[in-house]
Amino acid sequence: MNSFIGFIQGFLQSREGDGFLLFWSKEILGALLILVLFWVLSHLVVMALTTWGKRLTDFTATDLDDRVLQRVIPYVSRLFIILGIYLAIRSLPLHEKLVVIASGIIYIILVVIVCNLIYHALDELLKWYVSSQQDTSGAIMSRQMMPVAEKIVSLFLMGAALIVILKHFNYDIFSLVTALGIGSLAIGMAAKDTLAHMISGFTIMLDRPFRIGDRIQLVGGQTGDVADIGLRSTKIKTLDNQLLIIPNSDLCNTMLTNQAFPNSRAKGRINIGVAYGSDVDQVKQLLVATASEVEVVLVDPVPEAFLVSFGDSALNMALFFWVEEYSTLFAITDKINTLILKRFDEHSIEIPFPTRTVKLEKS
Repeated sequence: MNSFIGFIQGFLQSREGDGFLLFWSKEILGALLILVLFWVLSHLVVMALTTWGKRLTDFTATDLDDRVLQRVIPYVSRLFIILGIYLAIRSLPLHEKLVVIASGIIYIILVVIVCNLIYHALDELLKWYVSSQQDTSGAIMSRQMMPVAEKIVSLFLMGAALIVILKHFNYDIFSLVTALGIGSLAIGMAAKDTLAHMISGFTIMLDRPFRIGDRIQLVGGQTGDVADIGLRSTKIKTLDNQLLIIPNSDLCNTMLTNQAFPNSRAKGRINIGVAYGSDVDQVKQLLVATASEVEVVLVDPVPEAFLVSFGDSALNMALFFWVEEYSTLFAITDKINTLILKRFDEHSIEIPFPTRTVKLEKS
């Protein structure tokens, strides 16, 4: 440090006088001209991107390029200004150490600006994707993934910026990457279950086997509506208003039925037995007509009735019908069952029950 200060003092003493002032005046004036030139150039580039870029983006069908252009224009302007500062400093006859220090600082600023430019462009892309999904069933999923995706992008850009900066200053990034790898391995071993749940949560969000609001049935028989999909667990509100919390890794590796996919239509089935000797064709027609009496039962597909098997004490019939919303299936089934009892009673159709005849023989 003392040697550097002595160098500066000797440099100034060796250039005392009018010649020295005239020399520095020319150099400073040249540096200022470079700054002004790049400042004007940055404004011209902004004007060109605003005017001609807007005309070019009008030819596209989406507004994504317009939104990205508006986000990146300020950072393009800053890049030109910082580049002008860099060239202005390089034009001054400064000591080599000063130039190296100033160049390093400007390089760091440039890397930060470039990373911000990329981040804002990707952020606008993510927002555009979410807004384009608002009319689809995956909109809620997309909004949930948005904060996670933004954090991943920011962490990746910060890591890339750090590596680029260290590489520029000739630091050994291999040892840093090795240390980070060992640290990540230790953390992964300590929290493997939590990481498994988080990875499964990402899988559910990307694969989308179900969405928030869908009614699903698990392999164990539990049925409920998906209330929330988190990174560690998924919350399901059961039909009896209880909250079922399932770890994502368990949910990822099990079979389930999504009653809301591909649409909200649901098929109902009613099993009923009639006495042997009944007119099967009449029973079928009566079952179909009874289901059609309920207004919310769809006429396309039409209700259908079948003789499915011969029981020990009854002919086993099955009635199939469709409703528009799966959430109404239970109440509609109740209405149809009530009407079937009335119609069978009106037409004297017997619903038998199991009987057993015991014969006693005298010895």
